[in-house]
Amino acid sequence: MAWSNVSGILLSTAVIGVLALGTTFVIITAGIDLSTGTGMTLCAVMTGVLLTNMELPLVVGVAGGIMTGALMGLINGFNVAVLQIPPFIATLAMMMVAQGLALVISGTRPIYFTDVDGFIGIALGELIPGLPNAVLVLFAMAVIGGVVLARTLLGRYAFAIGSNEEATGISGVKVRKWKILTYTFAGVFTGVAGVILAARLNSAQPALGLGYELQAIAAVVIGGTSLSGGRGSIVGTMIGALIMSVLTNGLRIMSIPQEWQTVVIGVVILIAVYADNLRRRKAA
Repeated sequence: MAWSNVSGILLSTAVIGVLALGTTFVIITAGIDLSTGTGMTLCAVMTGVLLTNMELPLVVGVAGGIMTGALMGLINGFNVAVLQIPPFIATLAMMMVAQGLALVISGTRPIYFTDVDGFIGIALGELIPGLPNAVLVLFAMAVIGGVVLARTLLGRYAFAIGSNEEATGISGVKVRKWKILTYTFAGVFTGVAGVILAARLNSAQPALGLGYELQAIAAVVIGGTSLSGGRGSIVGTMIGALIMSVLTNGLRIMSIPQEWQTVVIGVVILIAVYADNLRRRKAA
């Protein structure tokens, strides 16, 4: 396989990979996040508004997009941890809110970054010849995620909450606080994914993100993270994201119609969940 093909696969892995890395933290706590796809779109749209409509500096616009993701995560975490809304319902509601806001803010029209110097380089530039910057961002986020998961209280308590939330609370851990921080941290990854997607397309497409959240969840589960919580790894998620990327690219190369691609991805998600159930039964 030519390096250009490998580079192309890695580039297509970047967005789903970053989304999946954030989703890993949420699922480790035995939660779920269905808002990452449309949330990513909202982050891209907000970046577009800041850079094109308000003509703010590149760094400010990118930071604004990422902070939008963090704010969404904070709200998700508050709804789940404080209001005790089931994660599925809380993030499903946020998914719809994000989709609606993206359409309203953009006026249902794409926002183009043609006149924003340097923006497209975030994804398609090459600090290392032959390797798109989006891939470097993915690797950087994986390193950050790996360090946080393995070396910090956030990672330690995420595993503890997912394994046994009640016992973790009894031991003195402020479960609500750490749940909120976990969802907020995951939201940062959603924001980064939104910026990468916008830079790769050189536009913010307000209706594009729906469905990415399921691919991210599939990548996480394929990578060995348990949907019941308490188990998972960044390396596994990266492998899962690569598998999903190879699968989707392979379907396109084979000229499989889009509707059948969706069917295949749905089947893959079912298989991944079934495999997770088998692992849990054997562990029990």
